[in-house]
Amino acid sequence: MRKIYLDHAASTPMHPEVAEAMISVMTEKFGNASSVHSFGREAKRMVNGARDRLAASLGCRPEELVFTGGGTESDNLALFGTIQAQKSRGKHIVTTAIEHHAVLHSCRQLERNGFEVTYLPVDRTGRVHPEQIAQSLRPDTILVSVMYGNNEVGTLQPIVEIGEMVRRNNSDTVFHVDAVQALGAVPIHCHELPADLISFSSHKINGPQGVGALYIRKKLMIEPMLYGGLQEKKRRAGTENIAGIIGFAKAAELAAAGLSKRREHDLMLRTTLLKSLESAVGRGYFHVNGNEEYYLPHILNISFPEMQTETMLMNLDMEGIAVASGSACTSGSLEPSHVLEAMNLPQNLLRSAIRFSFGLGNTSEEIEYTAEKVGTILTRLRKKT
Repeated sequence: MRKIYLDHAASTPMHPEVAEAMISVMTEKFGNASSVHSFGREAKRMVNGARDRLAASLGCRPEELVFTGGGTESDNLALFGTIQAQKSRGKHIVTTAIEHHAVLHSCRQLERNGFEVTYLPVDRTGRVHPEQIAQSLRPDTILVSVMYGNNEVGTLQPIVEIGEMVRRNNSDTVFHVDAVQALGAVPIHCHELPADLISFSSHKINGPQGVGALYIRKKLMIEPMLYGGLQEKKRRAGTENIAGIIGFAKAAELAAAGLSKRREHDLMLRTTLLKSLESAVGRGYFHVNGNEEYYLPHILNISFPEMQTETMLMNLDMEGIAVASGSACTSGSLEPSHVLEAMNLPQNLLRSAIRFSFGLGNTSEEIEYTAEKVGTILTRLRKKT
């Protein structure tokens, strides 16, 4: 059976050049970067070199980057680290109803700890509007957290406008951006964004799993979540994942250099899937969820109202085609997507949504084949009914 992977929003295959860079580290470099002997000093140089290269790719200073264990930790460090450092200023946080659970669950925990959280609604395309942010700000607002691009429907948020709005209304309020899904898909230059904290993850850009980074604007104070060592300028204790860090830096370099080509490729696959579905399924038998103008090119969320999400997922998996119902962190759950619920989609669309996400290795022939299989599955269902 042929295998087709269309779940790149969950995790991406590692780029061969990334794997090559990591293997040389894993097999030849085993020193601890905190050790003072030559092996440790060499490890430290490798971490610092990777930080320099990653900073160059992200448009920030090396000292503004903290390496983490992934996007979830980066989000958690941004929220809990900021709240702990800034709690004397107030108890109010602003976010949106469609954030990744790494942010939403953190906010729920902060509410249990006595903080107040405003969860802003989005429109039918999954987009929040800057004036909503302005209206929600209070003198005691410590933090605003808004994701750059949604991991389920791909909708891009007006991050620049929101960041400028926050700074105009309350210059002391910290603005955090979850850019995990946007990295490698849209140009990101940290110093050109009006953001104080930006979260990243390696395995969304053909790098290794289990490593990420948090951009922390110079002079911004945050409290660490982990204790036990002096690593990352006392901001994140723990022995560095040197091979992962090297792989992340390499993946970021490749992503930055190939961003235009990747965007063109993903848009081609997106167009191919929509056109192929029109032929195989019929235009009136599927619905695209998300924003038609502001979207990540590699994510396409489509509802097939004739069939429940779980049934379509199972049938496609039996054909060797890997897609998703939404966030990878909740894809094992039968609960409806909180993102689609926040978009106020009708039940027939909410319970029949499938996320297709493209990336390295995908071809137009695979996309056409996938559309044909979707058509076959729906035709089989119609015959049964």
